[in-house]
Amino acid sequence: MKVLVVNNMAPFLWGGAEELAAHLQRNLTEAGHQSEVLRIPFQWEPATRIPSQMLMVRSLELWNVDRVIALKFPAYLIRHPHKTLWLLHQYRQAYDLLESGQSNLPENEVGATIRNAIVAADGEAFKESRRIFVNSEVTRTRLKKFNRFDSEVLLPPLNDPELFTGGAGQGYVFAGGRINGMKRQHLLVEAMAKAPPLARLVVAGPPDTPDDARQLERLVEQHGLGDRVKLDLRFLPRSEYAAYLNAANAVAYLPYDEDSLGYVAMEAATAGKALISAHDSGGVLGLVRPGETGWVTEPDPEPLAQAMASACTDQTTAARLGAAARELWLRMGITWPRTIEKLLT
Repeated sequence: MKVLVVNNMAPFLWGGAEELAAHLQRNLTEAGHQSEVLRIPFQWEPATRIPSQMLMVRSLELWNVDRVIALKFPAYLIRHPHKTLWLLHQYRQAYDLLESGQSNLPENEVGATIRNAIVAADGEAFKESRRIFVNSEVTRTRLKKFNRFDSEVLLPPLNDPELFTGGAGQGYVFAGGRINGMKRQHLLVEAMAKAPPLARLVVAGPPDTPDDARQLERLVEQHGLGDRVKLDLRFLPRSEYAAYLNAANAVAYLPYDEDSLGYVAMEAATAGKALISAHDSGGVLGLVRPGETGWVTEPDPEPLAQAMASACTDQTTAARLGAAARELWLRMGITWPRTIEKLLT
């Protein structure tokens, strides 16, 4: 079978969705199918360009393809008679982020017109899809609330679990992955200014923008944290990323209302590492259970400082929570063969 994976492309940005598309294609091939990834350029700034990009995707014609698996807006607008959605998220700025005042859509008639166009196009794409899977209960609830479509939760597997072997903690909290305001690594740096001297933090990953990097660097300098906070702000080879994680006492991941469990949390659980997150971090809380697999706090430096101090200074508790996180993840039984079978049913 010829299976095309369709996803977005933001030039020079690579994150969880891109990793998922690449590994989905690889595992489809390993399952005996012909598979490729079609990456469709998408630029969301300025928001006034979004309608023309929606029209571009909708106008694409496919041939020599048996199945399409589409992942994100606007890529999932592509037409095909046998299209399955594995919905990672919609254009949230037209939905929940608009409600919470975090949208980039203009607050005028132009913005309302763009939103209406997005909602209408989404409705058409969802209606014509053979099946709709989502990557978490959070995404399922959001889709039902705003678009009135049912879906089935299909959690993404971890891409390279063999890298996350764990090991003895070296006394620091690790925060990995893309760096931006929504992932809130800045709160962890601010928390370090309130944590005891023995607490340490490593932040490693590619900043979305130069301003995201400068913000962290300013905070480290402002609070005099140069000897306790390490910033490795670049796209890391997977082996280097895994080495940081495997040597950590705990892993902190506190995005705002994450759609899924989050690769960072999945990797940490695989390695048997305790987790630190926030009450409003969404799907991540499927793995981060307070007092069982880690710490869940308010998204505020003071309680985060307390959690990070505990993780750095109490190795016994951190190890116990990490072992429970690994056991919880293994019980979920999420594997690529099962996922491929489900997507192609």
